[in-house]
Amino acid sequence: MREPVSVCLALYNGEKYITEQIDSILSQLDHIEDELIIIDDCSSDSSVEIINSYNSSYIHLYQNDRNMGYIKTFEKAICISKNSIVFLSDHDDIWVEGRLNKMYDKLQEADNWLVCSNFETFNNKGESKVRFKTKLIQSKPEKFTRNILSIFKGNIAYFGCTMAFRKELKNYIIPFPDYIDAHDLWISMTGNVLKKVVHLEDITILHRIHDNNTSFVQRDFYKKLYTRFLFLKTLIDAYKRKRMNNIQIKKK
Repeated sequence: MREPVSVCLALYNGEKYITEQIDSILSQLDHIEDELIIIDDCSSDSSVEIINSYNSSYIHLYQNDRNMGYIKTFEKAICISKNSIVFLSDHDDIWVEGRLNKMYDKLQEADNWLVCSNFETFNNKGESKVRFKTKLIQSKPEKFTRNILSIFKGNIAYFGCTMAFRKELKNYIIPFPDYIDAHDLWISMTGNVLKKVVHLEDITILHRIHDNNTSFVQRDFYKKLYTRFLFLKTLIDAYKRKRMNNIQIKKK
């Protein structure tokens, strides 16, 4: 029997899409201790009412008392999560059938702490859209440095909605650095620094593209330059946390 999982979902004005996403997640939860943690970031639509209409013991709804933004909302959800495996989820995507088990099984191999998968994108008309041409390929130990370089180049498909990780990683990623503008790149950077990330080549997410998405935003030259600076800071901080945690482990 598999270990229980925690699914962390950040919600903001998701009334149009949240039902389809929740249904795709609940269909894959079958452990009595599984949990779907939903944190509403002060939605002004009927998102909360939709969540409350579900009669599921898996769902645990929390509401922010002020708008915190999706990065801090995900951080809060991860802190609340109690299970061995943590999945991240946006409110407007759809989980592909078998996603949970495929990613869970990948985390059982070797000493993997973080798994990232591929995804497909579609619009509100159901049309397939190619928004990120680079696909993840199976990682090998000698490829971690290459993955980090690809983060700097901006040509590796690391997105939070495609991630799951073991609870041990929380000691290294929480709290999120205050300066980051992408929690998924912080998590993936840390996973590669620790040499505990693995790529799953399967498509496990249908990622919806619409006007309110924050993903795939085009950036000008100066914004790209500043982003690379932030990547360097995350790399340095990831190594610092690795060293600090190793010291604490040795003391124990």
